[in-house]
Amino acid sequence: MMIRRVSLPVVVAVLVFLCIWISNSSVAGAEAEYMKYKDPKQPLNRRINDLMKRMLLEEKIGQMAQLDRSSVSPEIMRDYSIGSVLSGGGSVPLPQASPEDWVNMINEFQNGSLSSRLGIPMIYGIDAVHGHNNVYKATIFPHNVGLGATRQGSRSCEENWRCNRT
Repeated sequence: MMIRRVSLPVVVAVLVFLCIWISNSSVAGAEAEYMKYKDPKQPLNRRINDLMKRMLLEEKIGQMAQLDRSSVSPEIMRDYSIGSVLSGGGSVPLPQASPEDWVNMINEFQNGSLSSRLGIPMIYGIDAVHGHNNVYKATIFPHNVGLGATRQGSRSCEENWRCNRT
């Protein structure tokens, strides 16, 4: 029995060829998975059905949860598929937070959500009925001043009733 020796350049060429072939095969496999829920050209009901079939129970629960901003991080958004974050009752990113501070904070949370397994974006809620008084130096609209402005205080009660009915 005769054993042939293979030269080093031939071995290297074969290994390079195998590496390229394997990497192309895995890329082709990744491209082959078509995700309808990410295709805006698909009808909404198909996108929803596709997404719901892909979601794990934990992801569905996470999507139904809304957490306060103070208890969230980009990692929590990614790992638990949290659907919504709320800044309520004076919850701010920093004392005297500027608009840029708010944008940066929300973008960090959103990037966490988009880096989750399914990449579902989050919804951000802010308790700001009369203007965003949690943004430093923002204009706010005080509730009682607005109500008072509608009453036309120089008229009598009876005249107000008539004016407001017409």
